[in-house]
Amino acid sequence: MSGHVLPLAGSTEPWTGGAVTPSAVCILAPNPSPWTLDGTNTWLISAPSSGTAAVIDPGPADDGHTAAIRAAAAERDLTIVTVLLTHGHIDHSEGARAFAESIGVGVRALDPDHRLGSEGLTDGAVVALGDGEVRVVGTPGHSSDSVSFLLPHDGSILTGDTVLGRGTSLVAWPDGRLGDYLDSLRRLRDLSADVDVQRLLPGHGPVLGAPAAVIDAYLEHRAGRLAEVAAVVATGITDAGEIVTIVYADVPREVWPAAELTVRAQLEYLADS
Repeated sequence: MSGHVLPLAGSTEPWTGGAVTPSAVCILAPNPSPWTLDGTNTWLISAPSSGTAAVIDPGPADDGHTAAIRAAAAERDLTIVTVLLTHGHIDHSEGARAFAESIGVGVRALDPDHRLGSEGLTDGAVVALGDGEVRVVGTPGHSSDSVSFLLPHDGSILTGDTVLGRGTSLVAWPDGRLGDYLDSLRRLRDLSADVDVQRLLPGHGPVLGAPAAVIDAYLEHRAGRLAEVAAVVATGITDAGEIVTIVYADVPREVWPAAELTVRAQLEYLADS
């Protein structure tokens, strides 16, 4: 399961990854699909004057992708000291354990089921990388175990599937909750202003500038879709699948199953409001 559900304004150019900043390199996984966009973004994160790095979301279990991660680190003379997960969905986490074991490091995640070693991740935790750091920001909603990573030295937030580089993210009900997701978007928007974040590094798709504007667009889009669902419910239609055919008619049919999860999350949110 991954994040792509709904069209939203953004770059339509193919995304191939590569060096984004001196501290952030994207190694694009070879798993493109309507659900994963161009593929899963595996991030190699380091810090100025540091020979150490973290790999975030090693992606699928694919030997070629694993080799590409190793090559990117070797090219920059970086030693990978930890593997971090934004969340446990298979397109982000499947290859994590084997990759970490192959280089003798642990996997840190919010969900204990996805960890390797005794160290996990908690909201507010700090992972040191030489003279830089990765700060953990709890952002549940897409999934209950979703986190984002603030890179203060890089002016970036790595968002996993909470914010995508193209389109918008599903709320993976029943594990994901719309109320949590909206709160997480607001938290990221406020954080991006408080620490002068310049860019968002997503789990799929291209890097995004103007973080506050991007997140405001997400919130506006969510509000609009929620109003559409509420209007359909007011006519007496409450079946999630039927609502998808009405409200998400502009979305490719292959991602309607994902849209239905989001509709179920919207129905729950409306019922609790």
